Amino acid sequence: MFKKILFIAFLSVSSIGFSQNNVEKKTIVGLSAAPNPFTNTTKISFTANTNTAVFFTVKNVLGKTVYKKTMKAIKGKNTIPFYKNNLASGMYIYSIRDNRKTTSKRFVIK
Repeated sequence: MFKKILFIAFLSVSSIGFSQNNVEKKTIVGLSAAPNPFTNTTKISFTANTNTAVFFTVKNVLGKTVYKKTMKAIKGKNTIPFYKNNLASGMYIYSIRDNRKTTSKRFVIK
């Protein structure tokens, strides 16, 4: 009987911990690169829910930052042109970071 009471108490406490409405409002959504893969240039697109400063970074697969840019995102659709310049062919990870969260995806340079 005591074990059952402890088990029910444990389930109650754990379900309370998991059911808290700590839903974080995303400020950056819909991150994408088109075309992907690309040879010379691509456009990074995203939608911002507020006017905010964002940090755009591109890293190689080893985690080394090969490009970074700070910009002011406006509420609504935003695009960032990205040029290959002297980067080698391969897969890269691009990220948009605001004051709350970082969103990352991959693109491929042919």
